[in-house]
Amino acid sequence: MLGVHALPHPISAVSRRNVTPKVFEIRVFSGFSLCASFGNNTKALGINPRPEAVKIEAVDVKIRSGPKALRWVILCMCLIGVSFAGSQSHAAPYAALVMDARTGEVLHARNADTRLHPASLTKMMTLYIAFQAIQRGEITLDTEVKITSNASSEPPSKLGLRTGQTIKLRYLLRAAAVKSANDAATAIGEAISGSESAFATRMNRTAKAMGMNNTTFRNANGLTQDGHLSTARDMSILGRHVIYDYPQYYNLFSRRTADAGIAQVRHTNRRWLDSYEGGDGIKTGYTRAAGFNLVASAQRGQERIIATVFGGSSTAARNVKITELMDLGFNRAPSRATIDRPDLVATADPEIITGNSRPATNGGAGKTVRVSGSVTRSLRPKTRPAPEPEMLLAVNTDVINSALAEAVETALAPAPTEAQDAVALALATADLAPKSRPTNLVTASADIAAATEPAPEIVTRVSTSGGRHWGVNVGRYTSRYEAERVLLKVALNEMSTLDGSLRKVVSTARGHDANFMGLTRETADLACRRLTARGTPCFMIGSES
Repeated sequence: MLGVHALPHPISAVSRRNVTPKVFEIRVFSGFSLCASFGNNTKALGINPRPEAVKIEAVDVKIRSGPKALRWVILCMCLIGVSFAGSQSHAAPYAALVMDARTGEVLHARNADTRLHPASLTKMMTLYIAFQAIQRGEITLDTEVKITSNASSEPPSKLGLRTGQTIKLRYLLRAAAVKSANDAATAIGEAISGSESAFATRMNRTAKAMGMNNTTFRNANGLTQDGHLSTARDMSILGRHVIYDYPQYYNLFSRRTADAGIAQVRHTNRRWLDSYEGGDGIKTGYTRAAGFNLVASAQRGQERIIATVFGGSSTAARNVKITELMDLGFNRAPSRATIDRPDLVATADPEIITGNSRPATNGGAGKTVRVSGSVTRSLRPKTRPAPEPEMLLAVNTDVINSALAEAVETALAPAPTEAQDAVALALATADLAPKSRPTNLVTASADIAAATEPAPEIVTRVSTSGGRHWGVNVGRYTSRYEAERVLLKVALNEMSTLDGSLRKVVSTARGHDANFMGLTRETADLACRRLTARGTPCFMIGSES
């Protein structure tokens, strides 16, 4: 509500019997009070007025019935001020929640379960379902999405899509995550589910599967709509799922700029991301009904905090508040904690409607893809059948045939006569022994074999050390997964010095050490100095032996 304060100021004019010239200054107050005062008589209708810079002057007001009539004139002015004030926006309700992202433990909450307008925080769910659809093969990053008039007509913030144009899904994701473009978010929903209402149904199924019990979605972009409500707790749960369920896409939320195909877009929360150590997302939101909302996340060492605020009065005030909540979270969270990842959201419905990502069927209603459910076990692939090898004969068929023919001929021949016996005896006594092979005969095959047979080659394995007995340690972590993730990240960032090294996780009772082994002393020293300059903890391990 607004109040009006009227202060009388005398002017240099001659007072008359029925005409008293006056100048009135009307001050409009915002807040929960209304105060009207005139002369020495003040009627208080509330408390704590705050002036809002509205000034009205009334000169030469005719008073026909004395001070009472004057009060009626001023009261009319008050009512006019109240009517004007009714058109002004009021402060949105405030809510906040701070969560340890590793465990899901709530570290601070205020009005955390009050259902409020989420504004563009809604786009976290739109993007989550898009990542889910890509993983399940319903759509791809390079799918050409055709823009409908419904998407192109969305109010700002928007990418500037035109009805009928086509654009790859990857560009729509960047525009929705970085610029918070409403037209891009609507286009994503229509591409996946065929219509925005069908997509909202899928959003609500997914929210229910996540445990977002006080959330109802009506659209894909978060513009104010009847019944489109959520809570600080539910949005924190959603942010945690985005971080842990699809880490391969999470970097979208920390990009300061991005190529959205038809334009280069800038992050809506780059000021806070640049100013807060470890800040890497997630999503802003603003409408008049919601105020300035933000779900933010930051990581420092092994600690990750998610903070959510609803109802900020401005971007600057919201950023100040989220910084306070983040600091509170890092102060209260334990330095070490086992990561308890949220359960991956399973298929909530066997039928998923797809739109522009597939050829239109049923009059453009979209194609129905039936999903049987999650895979319960992985079957070992069978060996591809190979053709059976042909059996090669190791004997000479001509010799066999000749022997058979001779046997048949012998069986059919008449009994030998005396003449034949004499010839056989002569042949038996004749010297038919083969002659000795000449000593100067050269065997061609032996020479060829001797000439072509390669000399034996001794292959030695290159030593993995070769004097490389040094390594570097980049931290100790509570889980092997976390240590391997850090090793991979560091290896990608410092390829020039760590190339050729061996990534090794050493598990002990105190934790999991992330090491790079197989380095020379000089290389290990250089790598540590470079990593330390980048803010990565590092120390050398190993010896000269």
